[in-house]
Amino acid sequence: MQIADIQIHSKYSRATSKDMVLETLAKYAKIKGVDILGTGDFTHPVWLKELKQKLKEEDGIYSYEGVYFIPSGEISLIYKQGGEQRRVHHVLLSPDFEVVDQINAWLDTKGRRDYDGRPIFGFSSIELVEAMMGISKNIEIIPAHVWTSWYGIFGSMSGFDSLEECFQEKTRFIHTVETGMSSDPAMNWRISFLDNVTLTSNSDAHSAWPWRLGREANVFDLKKTDYEHIIRAFRTREGFNSTIEVNPAYGKYHYDGHRLCNFSCAPEKTKEMKGLCPKCGKKLLVGVMSRVEELADHPPGRKPKNAVPFVSLIPLSELISTVTGTAVFTQKVWTEYNRLIEHFGNEFNILMGAEKEALAKVTDEKITEIIIKNRNNELEFEPGYDGVYGVVRTGQAARKEEPKDVSSTRRSARGIEKFL
Repeated sequence: MQIADIQIHSKYSRATSKDMVLETLAKYAKIKGVDILGTGDFTHPVWLKELKQKLKEEDGIYSYEGVYFIPSGEISLIYKQGGEQRRVHHVLLSPDFEVVDQINAWLDTKGRRDYDGRPIFGFSSIELVEAMMGISKNIEIIPAHVWTSWYGIFGSMSGFDSLEECFQEKTRFIHTVETGMSSDPAMNWRISFLDNVTLTSNSDAHSAWPWRLGREANVFDLKKTDYEHIIRAFRTREGFNSTIEVNPAYGKYHYDGHRLCNFSCAPEKTKEMKGLCPKCGKKLLVGVMSRVEELADHPPGRKPKNAVPFVSLIPLSELISTVTGTAVFTQKVWTEYNRLIEHFGNEFNILMGAEKEALAKVTDEKITEIIIKNRNNELEFEPGYDGVYGVVRTGQAARKEEPKDVSSTRRSARGIEKFL
């Protein structure tokens, strides 16, 4: 099996760690148990130059320090269609750097791409597909985090109500959509127009810490690990084993809510309040759960034919943090995390495969218990909303924000290097 996280960012994207470089990405991919990463941000000239210098092409895919990479990038489109302003993000996958250069040459005719790893353009999704297919049919266009309130193609703030409304006659070139952290495949299975596209999951990581990288991923059973077989899996589901998801309640846009007022609620409550915050009277930000309810044409529990299965897992650092009552980046969490990694090799081995008896010999009873509950999807959550992460209700929930000064995090993480 190969585990792939193809949607990440580099240090050149806004609000991204300066440690999002190949060396760090490869190191933490091994710790996490991820075999294949997207490069992220291939539209950025400086990052692309570094990728070309350091990645080695071998038999249809690039690699660095034992980790495979496929050229990927995300762009933001802001434009008017159907009389409304649209804001959508798309992930682009390319077979090689020659095609990347052609993509970037076309983007240069539309605007700048040197100021941010995820550049903004004013053309439509339809024009994007037409241009990419004109360059190479091997380019994969994946609508990113499709339900996110901001910048998802089905998002409540500026989205569409179907793929056809967004892409029109170019819809036939869309084979895959990214579900995003605030939804899971089961939610998407309620919507018939998604039956014919493959559902993919990726971390959209802005840092390489193991509670970010690979938190959502794809599991392949490929005959050969190369771009051709990866794209075939996305387009036909051949060799697509499953996806790894977080519980959608953990995502930052699952419920409706108003962050400034510290208020959130389920869709039925929003309807009762006519969409207004009971504390300030302003409109609530409508979340993913409400949008799925709005567009669903099937009840919960429906599973389409040939659907790719999935598992729900919260990152190990989050589980330890919940038990200890300390933040994920503290020495206390790192010490326990390192102990488990040293014994079991990588995080996915721990989350998905380690026997309860084996875990109990390495860590304490409460951490063993929460790992098993996580694997069995038995955790309860306070759902996320309006940009606020959900938290596990078991034990004392720690803060989900990353530290502003990550130097202490780096010091705490150093102990893990001896396992690489």
